[in-house]
Amino acid sequence: MSEKQNAVVALIPARSGSKRVPDKNIRLLAGHPLIAYSIAAAQQSKIFEKVIVSTDSELYADIARHYGAEVPFFRPAKIASDISPDIEWVEYTLNQLRNNGQDYDCFSILRPTSPFRLPETIRRAWQEFLAQEGVDSLRAVEKCQQHPGKMWIVRDNRMMPLLPMGPAEQPWHSSQYPSLPEVYVQNASLEIARTHVVFEEKTIAGNVVMPFMTKEFEGFDVNSNYDWDLAEHLVRTDQVKLTSISQSSYKIQE
Repeated sequence: MSEKQNAVVALIPARSGSKRVPDKNIRLLAGHPLIAYSIAAAQQSKIFEKVIVSTDSELYADIARHYGAEVPFFRPAKIASDISPDIEWVEYTLNQLRNNGQDYDCFSILRPTSPFRLPETIRRAWQEFLAQEGVDSLRAVEKCQQHPGKMWIVRDNRMMPLLPMGPAEQPWHSSQYPSLPEVYVQNASLEIARTHVVFEEKTIAGNVVMPFMTKEFEGFDVNSNYDWDLAEHLVRTDQVKLTSISQSSYKIQE
């Protein structure tokens, strides 16, 4: 185990097979590949011993190294598909690091698709995580916009409430949003967890998960062309802040 108490490593997943927005992890936003903002935010947070990018692509690895991240090994193709669960690449990465004599108490997953997560976002999450005793992990969440109390399951042309709760005289599906219980949805901003949950329980979250409430656009996630267009609009109109990047822009060969 590292001699540094609560030693933590940043893990940035960047497989190359995105289908909805091809190569979104390296698509240029404000002059830099999307992944560059996660690398820069991790570095500038000053809490990580290493910033590791997990990728299956030589190009992605070259870009990651250009911006100061480490790519000590590649992700095998069998755990780099669009349906590969996170536990596979996280366990593989931590095991490879451990085999190389690099052991960590905690890890944080910083997905490239959240470009508006800033260094101060990461520091705030880390301090909140350290302040709680007995938790396995922290996960970024935000108040949901579409309440599950108004969602339905459709079977044989009949609808059933997803959450058949609330008083019979005033079911949730027929209630106003402000009257419903607060419900939070996870976003892609960040996750922090103790590494023992991976090695001992084969999960990235464990059993005791604490919330990290993101603010404004910290939890914004690029998953579609609409999201991409919105991200560019937010940057262009100065509605968001991007982490500053000192490196020159990586020139991707056409």
